[in-house]
Amino acid sequence: MSFRAIPVVVLAGFLGAGKTTLLNHLLAHSGGNRIGVVVNDFGAIGIDAMSVAGQAGSTVSLGNGCMCCAVDGSELDTYLDRLTRPENRLDAIVIEASGLAEPQELVRMVLGTENPHARYGGLIEVVDAAHFDATRTRHPETDRHLALADLVVLNKRDQVAEAELDRVGDVLAGLAPGSPVLPVAHGRIDPELLFECRPREEQVAGQLSFEELLHPERDHTAHPHAAYESVAFTSAEPLDPRRLMAFLDTRPAGLYRIKGFVDLGAGDPRNRYGLHAVGRFLRFHPEPWPAGEPRLTQLVLIGAGIDADAVRKQLDGCRVTDADLPQDPDVLERAMWGVLRYAPDGDDPA
Repeated sequence: MSFRAIPVVVLAGFLGAGKTTLLNHLLAHSGGNRIGVVVNDFGAIGIDAMSVAGQAGSTVSLGNGCMCCAVDGSELDTYLDRLTRPENRLDAIVIEASGLAEPQELVRMVLGTENPHARYGGLIEVVDAAHFDATRTRHPETDRHLALADLVVLNKRDQVAEAELDRVGDVLAGLAPGSPVLPVAHGRIDPELLFECRPREEQVAGQLSFEELLHPERDHTAHPHAAYESVAFTSAEPLDPRRLMAFLDTRPAGLYRIKGFVDLGAGDPRNRYGLHAVGRFLRFHPEPWPAGEPRLTQLVLIGAGIDADAVRKQLDGCRVTDADLPQDPDVLERAMWGVLRYAPDGDDPA
């Protein structure tokens, strides 16, 4: 169940970078998905006909089925518990940090939550392209925050020349090595880059198939897909756990999210492994194979500026047959060590 828990995305950036604009864009283009929002102040969040600014401790329902909480940072766990209740049927939660918040603390709180219905969905750092140098001068901690980011959104690209945009992008690549840098205007980022977008009918009909998950039926016309790539990988052959870990340990710069299920063959014939990676964060969740479902590795990899063909070639190199895998139980166990190192306590197969 942990693998299917609700992703909790931390949205950070200094005052004026465009966090609230980005958040309002996500809410306006949720595609029928229900998003929980945690903010310090409702302020400029687009809530029609509601005067709730400053009402700490409040939870309100938004017109599109989303929910919003105004909280004090110390109460975060309490509100995650409230938002992740099954009756709320949320698909994602976004925490908007205040402009002067320490994102590291919020990330630590999300990673440390004991709530089984929540999982870390990444740290998104929003950067003002038009005032980048001034922000670094005024807030020296900017560099430290960027070093922690799983995804950097370079906002206000429409306000600077291409040469300046390239210069800032190069600086960001050095400050946040390996993290995708996504230039946007007006905070217009595709929600699918941050979390799985599911059509509302899933909540009635049950779990989506892999193809439905990969190609959800929703309106894509308002989203800037050209800014990122999505790579699908399916294999009827099992993957060698050591080769897979070698790929994951050296995954390409710009590869932001990996989601799906992995068949590790004779290494563990009883279980499939849910794989969830966001930025540098990686988790495997062993679970039984559903009855009657074919043993397949099915992955979706999402990033900015990635070489899709190279990614597929690397994953193809992980394919093996069961006969190719070690047959000695001790050797098999050692081969699985790398995978099980990233399985949370209690998820190791019995």
